[in-house]
Amino acid sequence: MHDLTTTTRTLGRLSLGGILLSAGIGHLTTKRQEFHAQVPDWVPLSKDTVVLASGAVEVALGGALLALPRHKKRVGQLTALFFTAVFPGNISQLATKTPAFGLDTDSKRAARLVFQPLLVAWALWSTRTAKKALT
Repeated sequence: MHDLTTTTRTLGRLSLGGILLSAGIGHLTTKRQEFHAQVPDWVPLSKDTVVLASGAVEVALGGALLALPRHKKRVGQLTALFFTAVFPGNISQLATKTPAFGLDTDSKRAARLVFQPLLVAWALWSTRTAKKALT
């Protein structure tokens, strides 16, 4: 059971790393304008600056999840903090009814909010070391 849990967590970590890397590249390239929808108007920086900075962070976190398994716990914690930090942008997108990424109704934007805590949990779970069973 321990090996299965370890393998599952590793696959979870690598999958999350790939998703973050892909999303970060999207922030920096083809999806840049669309990500502007998630930057609340009250943020005191330009939307483009926030999108570029968050994209760079996503690339760094995704790369670290993929390439730094010895530091997985710390990277997982940082990833969870990042997902928590960007949550207000998701709330803002719902509150301002801003469409982006196919989220063109309030119910779709609200459903997305449910998944943010799951991303936090995924980051923490997939980077935790499985506890050894007592024998």
